[in-house]
Amino acid sequence: MHPMKKLFLSSLMSLSLLAVSAFAGSWTGYISDEGCARKDPAKAESDAHAGCAQGCAKKGATLVLVSGGKIFKLSDQDKARPHAGHKVTVEGSLDGETITVKDIKM
Repeated sequence: MHPMKKLFLSSLMSLSLLAVSAFAGSWTGYISDEGCARKDPAKAESDAHAGCAQGCAKKGATLVLVSGGKIFKLSDQDKARPHAGHKVTVEGSLDGETITVKDIKM
């Protein structure tokens, strides 16, 4: 393989690894049902929405994290369900609009 091509490919692989690790982090916001979050993110991102979010969670609604007006899907619904309606910090990694949940803390 040509030395320049080899250098380019190894640089590209290094940058790819950095890009993947750049998405790991934590996000603070409210666990809400996806339906309400899509209709009115500001309402879903408040303490006043807790009862509705908890009711929808009990009915099996998909839960999301609403943070700064942005809506993130959560990979682990079982970890999210006890926190429906609560302000939390979600730790994990972001891939597109989905957070792969490592931990959720109040």
